[in-house]
Amino acid sequence: QLQASGGGLVQAGGSLRLSCAASGRTFSSYVMGWFRQAPGKEREFVASISRSGGNTYYADSVKGRFTISRDNAKNTVYLQMNSLKPEDTAVHYCAAGPLVTGTTVYDYDYWGQGTLVTVSS
Repeated sequence: QLQASGGGLVQAGGSLRLSCAASGRTFSSYVMGWFRQAPGKEREFVASISRSGGNTYYADSVKGRFTISRDNAKNTVYLQMNSLKPEDTAVHYCAAGPLVTGTTVYDYDYWGQGTLVTVSS
């Protein structure tokens, strides 16, 4: 089970850190990813991180602004979001799967409930 938190309302240029806590003892065996879905749009890939945390991947739209990290001892994955823009407004989801290079929803097996990020201009 994945539980995302940390969303909220922030002004453009601001920062937020999302967290996703996983239950169970197999967290470190999964690649973790973040996706987001804006109203009326499809769910899109944001970032992913390998099991050890040594490899990360980002969508071009967030590269240089967002950082994904994980703490396997705490069964938690994070998404640090800086320099936020109004177009980052979306429900953000964490997900677990087998492929660090996976960028589609079909590459992930387990999903959290989502946390809403709203960026005002």
